[in-house]
Amino acid sequence: MSSGRVVRRGPVRLFAAVATVCALTSTAVAPQSFAADRPPFTEPHRPQFHFSPEKNWMNDPNGLVYFQGEYHLFYQYNPSGNTWGNMSWGHAVSKDLVHWEELPLAIPHDDEEMVFSGSAVVDRDNTSGFGTRENPAMVAVYTSAYKDGGKQAQSLAYSTDRGRTWTKYPGNPVLDIGSKEFRDPKVQWHAPTRSWLMTVSLSTEHKVRFYSSKDLKHWTHLSDFGPQGAVGGVWECPDLFPLPVDGDRSRIKWVLVVNINPGGIAGGSAAQYFVGDFDGKRFVPDDDGSYTPPAGLVMQDFERSDYGSESGMWETTGTAFGDGPVKLPADAPPGVTGVEGTGYADSFHGDDAATGTLTSPAFTVDSPYVNFKVAGGRHPHDPAAVPGDTPPPPPAGTVLADFEGEGYGDWTTTGEAFGDGPAAGTLPGQHQVSGWIGGGLVNTFLRGDATTGTLTSPDFTVDKDYLNFLVGGGNHASSSDAPTAVRLIVDGKVVRSASGKNTEELNWASWDVRELAGRTARIEIVDANTGGWGHINVDHIMLSDTRARPRSTETAVNLLVDGKVVQSVTGSDSGALDWASFDLRAHAGKQARIQLVDRNTGGWGHVIADRFVAADEPAVPSVRRADWVDHGKDYYAAVSWENAPDGRRHMIGWMNNWQYGNSIPTSPWRSAQSIPREMALRTVDGKVRLTQRPVRTLPSLRQGPAVTAEGVEVTGGSVRLAGGRADGKALDIDATFSLRDAERFGLKVRTGANGQETVIGYDAGTQELYVDRTRSGAVDFSSDFPGVQRAPLKAEDGKVRLRILVDWSSVEVFGGQGEAVITDQIFPDEAGEGVEVFAEGGSARLDRVMVHHLGSYRD
Repeated sequence: MSSGRVVRRGPVRLFAAVATVCALTSTAVAPQSFAADRPPFTEPHRPQFHFSPEKNWMNDPNGLVYFQGEYHLFYQYNPSGNTWGNMSWGHAVSKDLVHWEELPLAIPHDDEEMVFSGSAVVDRDNTSGFGTRENPAMVAVYTSAYKDGGKQAQSLAYSTDRGRTWTKYPGNPVLDIGSKEFRDPKVQWHAPTRSWLMTVSLSTEHKVRFYSSKDLKHWTHLSDFGPQGAVGGVWECPDLFPLPVDGDRSRIKWVLVVNINPGGIAGGSAAQYFVGDFDGKRFVPDDDGSYTPPAGLVMQDFERSDYGSESGMWETTGTAFGDGPVKLPADAPPGVTGVEGTGYADSFHGDDAATGTLTSPAFTVDSPYVNFKVAGGRHPHDPAAVPGDTPPPPPAGTVLADFEGEGYGDWTTTGEAFGDGPAAGTLPGQHQVSGWIGGGLVNTFLRGDATTGTLTSPDFTVDKDYLNFLVGGGNHASSSDAPTAVRLIVDGKVVRSASGKNTEELNWASWDVRELAGRTARIEIVDANTGGWGHINVDHIMLSDTRARPRSTETAVNLLVDGKVVQSVTGSDSGALDWASFDLRAHAGKQARIQLVDRNTGGWGHVIADRFVAADEPAVPSVRRADWVDHGKDYYAAVSWENAPDGRRHMIGWMNNWQYGNSIPTSPWRSAQSIPREMALRTVDGKVRLTQRPVRTLPSLRQGPAVTAEGVEVTGGSVRLAGGRADGKALDIDATFSLRDAERFGLKVRTGANGQETVIGYDAGTQELYVDRTRSGAVDFSSDFPGVQRAPLKAEDGKVRLRILVDWSSVEVFGGQGEAVITDQIFPDEAGEGVEVFAEGGSARLDRVMVHHLGSYRD
């Protein structure tokens, strides 16, 4: 079960269910109108050929099994709402992995437990006694997430009517090691040992554990695998299965899929895999995971008792870094891994309250790279931010509200969250609030996070360039079901939105409102959240011709050249130290310094670093050394079906990311599953790689004749594909390009007004497939959403083949023979249906393309 949680250090307030860590959102928000009167499955962004429930929240696929002519898709489901919570097993079935029928709730949560992820098997020999040989039971093996104490253990439920009704085994749990991080059992029949095999995750230990059983009720520990590969987040939802290599059934390898969150290749959630051998007890990977970074001159290894080095003393400011390095093992807090030697720098020092810097002596740049290890909080350097303990003073302008009076004046309230007037500071039971101006502020922590309401300004005219304000509190986006947000309303629509970032410290947010000049607007502060961090702090709302500059909240390792930050690296909200590099080639001969900066007092408000080495080659971080099932942002909790009748291995993943999963702009449902994919092992450049392609039955959804084109030449621009006949919102595209002299080329899909486009391209210089969704439609509900995802892909015989699946809110791109895959959500305007061919920096040739329009999986 992927609950979106991360391991935290220090006294941090956890908010309800999902601990997403997002930067402050203060950019333009596309107004969301979900048209409640529209029929189900026609709503904006509703997937047409990817399964989604009619309503409510869905995440991990689980319980994947084939039985009596049906593929069963169970999934993590909230029967009561549109965000994570009340985890239960939803249920859908299909006869072909393409057309799906949603069934009633299968296994509900109850007063004692939530029903986390797991698997389902058909107990044909009735080893459990739950059925008979004539009518074998389907047995679900799931994680019981106990509400009292948070313990996780493995339990059973069974069905004797093809999965339509379920009974929980009264002897639950059947496997309990007393852990709060022990989940997601994948169970299968292992014929050579005539026993059941369980693959389950020890999430925070970055281990997969194997168990054996004869009856599904009593389990024996076999072995553990890990840590190995990417370890920047918790390990979840493991899967183990055999596949022939290059179609040779005399040469079988085993694939172990381990999902990780955060720490994925594109950031946040992702699925990695290992190829190796399994003998019934132990998995041994072909690659042992060892790595030796490039040799070089050690600049600082933190092995001394102070911060001295061969080149001199590293200087500290503030108190975050203490008097010297942390020493293993006695001084190290839990959760830190990957230390080189016995010492390292860590600004945690008991909690996240302290701030400060640690700076190297100046050195002359005479090597191409500086390699080092880094971990800690993911709070990037912001060049516009200002150092200091409090937000900078506001610029000159017109104050709309400073909340200094006893009441709210002509602002109007609803609900109870805002009380009768501004707060004087920190409220009872609240962590220390800071960063406001004067004697009062908006603070909705009345009676804790239990209250809700709105506070709305009178109308005003936008007559300056920027609207600045101080904001803190919960990070629940305006587009979410339960926001804690500041909104700018024009003509009844939300045109700007901002929320806090799960800290009681207020900081400046700023909206560029020049395009709204002369318009009538109003401010709405909304608290609709009753979970953790279900409140908002706001102060000093003003119009100005100058953008307010926020206080720096970074936790980063910076390279300073001539006193300016030219490169910066941050952690990934993890204590697992991993290699990173600064590229110094552009700064040869200049004076430089390395500076560790901690200006953050919230969750993960610290930085960890170790072993700085000047070298001729860059170090490669584990996230880039790992093998990834998918290089996109939106493919997680990937697991495969058991008992498929044709022996093929089909896999499916949750098409979302815990960085923003609860905030994607959809309603009344949230999240979809990927298209089922057929998996294979193929030798690519001498290495056995996992490859995938869309399920073979997908063509059954094709509507009408294909749109085709051949020999399309493009030079330095874009052309509409097939004169617009290929336009659409649900497409299956098969395209082959020939390399010419273009630097980048490919297709743009879901193009529309105002430059909206999703770019699916090939970078000839880096030999990478990429998807650019920075202009794909609604992107600003989370700062983690817009971006470019890349996957390595070599051209074959001078050609690049792309299979692209476009749906109303996603793209799935399969490059080459399926060795490079990128899955990304997109949320374009409904009218954006264009498909274009493009080339940049030269010319490219689209040899042949075939475009099929696709119908709904419900047809």
